[in-house]
Amino acid sequence: MKLSHRHTVASCFIGYVVQAIVNIFVPLLFVTFQSQYEIPLSEITVLIAVNFAVQLTVDFSSAFFIDKIGYRAAGLMAHGFAAAGLILLTFLPDLFTNAFWGLLISVIVYAFGGGLLEVIVSPIVEACPTKNKAQIMGILHSFYCWGSVAVVGLSTLFFSLCGIENWKIMTYIWAAVPVCNLVYFIFVPLAPLSAEGGGAGLKAIFKNKYLWLFLLIMLCAGACELAISQWASLFAEKGLGVSKTVGDLTGPAVFALLMGISRLIYGKLSKRIGIEHLMLFGGLLCVAAYLMIALVPDPVAGLVGVGLCGFSVGALWPGAFSAAVNTVKGGTSLFAFLALAGDTGCILGPAVAGAFGDDLHTGILVAVVFPALLVAALIPLIVAERRKKKIDLRSESGRD
Repeated sequence: MKLSHRHTVASCFIGYVVQAIVNIFVPLLFVTFQSQYEIPLSEITVLIAVNFAVQLTVDFSSAFFIDKIGYRAAGLMAHGFAAAGLILLTFLPDLFTNAFWGLLISVIVYAFGGGLLEVIVSPIVEACPTKNKAQIMGILHSFYCWGSVAVVGLSTLFFSLCGIENWKIMTYIWAAVPVCNLVYFIFVPLAPLSAEGGGAGLKAIFKNKYLWLFLLIMLCAGACELAISQWASLFAEKGLGVSKTVGDLTGPAVFALLMGISRLIYGKLSKRIGIEHLMLFGGLLCVAAYLMIALVPDPVAGLVGVGLCGFSVGALWPGAFSAAVNTVKGGTSLFAFLALAGDTGCILGPAVAGAFGDDLHTGILVAVVFPALLVAALIPLIVAERRKKKIDLRSESGRD
């Protein structure tokens, strides 16, 4: 059977599930690592930082090598590294006197795969001959949310039935996903733009005045999302009066679920409403969610604010990708730098929110600067789009 571009899109959907596995599954095991390998919390924190640092490095460097090796090779590498890193987790720490080094190497390996996936998946889908690019992009990014919910839910179910001591079995199960998708990716067709890189070169991209607005928007989108999702479990624990374990499941799951629903709605509405306008609505709603979390003392209201924030940020990341492609007309380099800006925001958001220690309400209040900046950056884009439409209408009237 000859595979079509629908299969290409499907493999990219699974690619975002793989990225969710890479980012979400291992943190569920941090407490287990602490007890099993006697690793202090300070070293666990290093693992988190290294994961983001490697992905940032890949975001930047991929602009210079993906076009040379091709998207097929990059996709196979991404899935291979993701699977290898997960598999290494199951035995490499036992080979070291200090298990931390085995964990660190494993994290570096799967983080390389996750970072590479983030850069290549969106341009591959963008290059496919589909009718509504924005809708497909919204669905694509929603799969990270569904993957996050699945990883948390299925892993927790497995640990409840089989015991957390059997975490290595669950790791092998999750590692099978990138292995299977690697095989799938070998056979799917890639559109010429994806294979060749396409788009403008680095010099042309950086001369485009709108690039810097999109980089700021991506940075703010990442910060808006992670500043709240990082602390979602704590708000759930306080808001529902449940244990930390239940809070760890409820908060992130609600946030990811509503973000996924939002991205599906964004995909549907993008046919009729401009991308920038949908993002503006999301940014304003995000400001309201942040203020609710920061200023309303009721813990239940804080949890509602977390869910509202998850819904509000849904359109920001995929919308920025789609709008940037339409405006800047860049290829691999554009996607790489957008991913770099987004991941930078993913680091800055939680850092600002947690800068005041246990006073999260003050931290969230300060972090409201991110959705506010995003809204401000969208306004000139919307103005420019309206001017362009007026010019186009005048041109059509002149021809008539």
